[in-house]
Amino acid sequence: MALSQAWEAARAAAAAERWGPHRTLVFQDGPVMALADADAACWAEAVDRLVGLETLAGLSLCLRLLALVDLLSRARWMTGMFAISADGIELHPALLTAAATEGLDAAGRFDETGMKRLLSHRIAGTPADRGAEAG
Repeated sequence: MALSQAWEAARAAAAAERWGPHRTLVFQDGPVMALADADAACWAEAVDRLVGLETLAGLSLCLRLLALVDLLSRARWMTGMFAISADGIELHPALLTAAATEGLDAAGRFDETGMKRLLSHRIAGTPADRGAEAG
């Protein structure tokens, strides 16, 4: 899975202190995103080295990775979805799958409610649309 590889590449880059340059992402007829935070720049650099930020796939991967870190920092209910150790952060496979498929909002973030719903279905092993089928 590409997101899992990007996560590992970003972890390795941070451990090796390969801090990337501050970047500004300019979207045609859309927002401008400044990656001035050292960690965000490091992670963007890792994705750039892995697949290239000049490609749509690379840019999407970078934004998903940054959105995942953002979500982990603000969603307390996710504490069971990852483990922190001296070796780094281990993510639940369902979390990576959800982050690879769930859409981002205009600010480049995951919708917390949507992710919670999606993950609860994946972990329980039920289809995400089961409620719609019952009605």
